[in-house]
Amino acid sequence: MLEFLLCLMVTIFPDYLFRRFFQGKRLGNEINLYSVWYELRWGITACILLTVSLITMIFYYHPSTTNVTKAFRTITIQPEMIGRVEEVYVTRFQHVEAGQALFRMEDSRQAAALDTAEKSLAELEASAKVSQTELEGIDGRIAQARAAHDLAWDDLQTYQELRNRNASTTTRTELNRLQAVVDARVGELDAALASKRTLQTKLGSLLPAELESAKAKIREAQVAVDRTTVYAGVAGTLQQFTLRPGEVINPLMRPAGILVPDDAGDETLVVGFNQVEAQVLKPGMIAEVTCASKPYQIIPMVLTEVQDVIASGQVRASDQLVDAQQLAKPGTITATLEPLYAGQIADIPRGSSCIANAYTNNHDRLSDPNTGPGQAIFLHAVDATAMVHAMLLRIQAVALPVKTLVLSGH
Repeated sequence: MLEFLLCLMVTIFPDYLFRRFFQGKRLGNEINLYSVWYELRWGITACILLTVSLITMIFYYHPSTTNVTKAFRTITIQPEMIGRVEEVYVTRFQHVEAGQALFRMEDSRQAAALDTAEKSLAELEASAKVSQTELEGIDGRIAQARAAHDLAWDDLQTYQELRNRNASTTTRTELNRLQAVVDARVGELDAALASKRTLQTKLGSLLPAELESAKAKIREAQVAVDRTTVYAGVAGTLQQFTLRPGEVINPLMRPAGILVPDDAGDETLVVGFNQVEAQVLKPGMIAEVTCASKPYQIIPMVLTEVQDVIASGQVRASDQLVDAQQLAKPGTITATLEPLYAGQIADIPRGSSCIANAYTNNHDRLSDPNTGPGQAIFLHAVDATAMVHAMLLRIQAVALPVKTLVLSGH
């Protein structure tokens, strides 16, 4: 209507003045309800064409949308395993700090695994002490085997010397027996030395590795016990948290609640503009918003990001081919708005719906000496019509509470 009134002032109204004062035709006589079309047909036609052109130009170069929300990120509260809740330390709507315990699950199985791992470690430590004692015993066996070997060797050497002196006093059988005794003592000594090397290897390599493995199992079991207690990852407020002791929690199907971080979406608005305006939207554009949760307020914003893809066209890998008909619903150009001055939207509840206008600014192109006169006039007209859209936004800001509280019937 506002655009039509503006176009009326340069089309139908001058046409009427010309016919009224220059042609002498009078309203209600020559210019009446029946003759108005014929008399003012050129002005009406021009007014309609100019109105349509003006509306198209305003909404194209100064995009407007009601798809505006103060989006925020939430964190699902859920454990890493299925289990029954043992204790609950917090309640809904409570503010929690990062690292604060929220609830604890039943941990008898994890505690039993931890106790088993600790007992396995104690068993290995006792085994290490026993092996150390066995090593000391093997040292005694080695000394005994070496002494027996030396004694048998001395007997053999004595017998051989006697045989060399007087062969008749010794026999070949006795010499072979003494040689066999020496060989047996050598075997006993080698076996004792081999047992010592085995125990040394066990004490030096095998047992330390088994001890480290047992300690790792204890740490693993301790981690499993610690995971039964769920902590807040960030500071925030608990929402939909109605957990009670005795409930069974499933991380895939039944989370415990939702945590809304303190810094989730406090200074950002997510906007969805029409695809037709994709070539106009640029980071750095000045914008204005008005929100239902903050009526009668116009907040200056700046367009900081423009998403280069449209969400409705995304394709996910599956066992079926995607038909283009399934993607026929047009999506919007997603953009991000931030307040021109810090803290301006801090008191707007997260999730609020808003109305936004973005304004094209052609100051740099107008300052370019290569811009021709015709183009400069058009760019001036584009910048001037931003005032019309700004007025429309303020009318919407005034009418929004009335429309919501009175006309909607709620």
